[in-house]
Amino acid sequence: MIRSATSHLEIPVTASARPVAAARARRRITPQAGQALEILGHGIEYLSDEFMHEFPLPPIERKARLEAIELLMAMNRRVYFECPEIPSLHDRFLGFIRGLM
Repeated sequence: MIRSATSHLEIPVTASARPVAAARARRRITPQAGQALEILGHGIEYLSDEFMHEFPLPPIERKARLEAIELLMAMNRRVYFECPEIPSLHDRFLGFIRGLM
């Protein structure tokens, strides 16, 4: 479990947690995953804008909104990382060379 920096929200970490280099890889996003990412992105943007414009909220309500934003962001990452990676040109070239040997 990972604890977010701004709250006590625990986000489960699975085998899909990847090193930084793998996080830069391009992914093949299906239409369903694309739609989910779009909806989650709109939700994150809406809650973030709302949070920035409502300063007089009591601390407990601010914490709840931050947790909601963090939850949507975690789901966004989860959907994205479940999409298969597209091999880089370098990886495809190495595969081609290895196939010749």
